[in-house]
Amino acid sequence: MTATPQDAEFPLEVGFPPAPWPQLPQDARHSIRMFAFFLGNGTVDNTLLDGFDYRPQIMRFGSDLERIFAIFTNVLEVGPSGDILNADQATHRAAQWIRSSLDPTYIVEPPFEDWEYELP
Repeated sequence: MTATPQDAEFPLEVGFPPAPWPQLPQDARHSIRMFAFFLGNGTVDNTLLDGFDYRPQIMRFGSDLERIFAIFTNVLEVGPSGDILNADQATHRAAQWIRSSLDPTYIVEPPFEDWEYELP
């Protein structure tokens, strides 16, 4: 196997090399991972989405999944020390969008603001 410049920069002694860029705080990565797990598992915000199997809908069109993650990550707040301040609120806002896309009678309160939908 031929060594690459990346191998020389980040020798693999144990595990993977450190990322050459700043990473999201561990708590943020954990919150996103858990949100993705519950989303895929069909158990995001069981109180709001009880009785709604949203998985076929969000997997049919990639833009729905994109919108859900945009809302979750735009609402998610990271404190000065890297800890997540509102994972439940971010999850709930994403769940509200899911519910509103499946149930035309559901009214999102408070209504979504433009910044919540913003795609970076």
